[in-house]
Amino acid sequence: MFSKTDKSTGAARTEFAAAEPAGRRPIAASLIAENVTINGDLASDGDVQLDGTLVGDLRVGRLTIGETGRVEGAVEAETVDIRGRVTGSITAKAVRLYATADVEGDITHAQLAIDAGASFQGRSLKFQAPVEVTALIEAAE
Repeated sequence: MFSKTDKSTGAARTEFAAAEPAGRRPIAASLIAENVTINGDLASDGDVQLDGTLVGDLRVGRLTIGETGRVEGAVEAETVDIRGRVTGSITAKAVRLYATADVEGDITHAQLAIDAGASFQGRSLKFQAPVEVTALIEAAE
């Protein structure tokens, strides 16, 4: 279904083979359903879709919080899309609050998008660019 025949060798090749580094298996996204409540911290290198409730800190690669999703604790991720409720700090490169989002806490980000209708009470803190140590040394000389 997702393979094509290589005309030079006659062997089947997978279209997605180049997308994944050699030796690394793709990680399936984890789903925390609407009827699930987790009390404790959650960590994952992959994607997490949260439609249930998490009381604790969350550290994932990519987080999507559905309309029924709730987090009470700190969130750290590469990318966060919020349609539900977060009570606690959020740290991510890219954060998007959709119209149904309700966030109470500070957001530390490189990019922040807030749709009309979203509720956000807290501070928006942009990542500071790291200071080049060599630039400081050269300036001091």
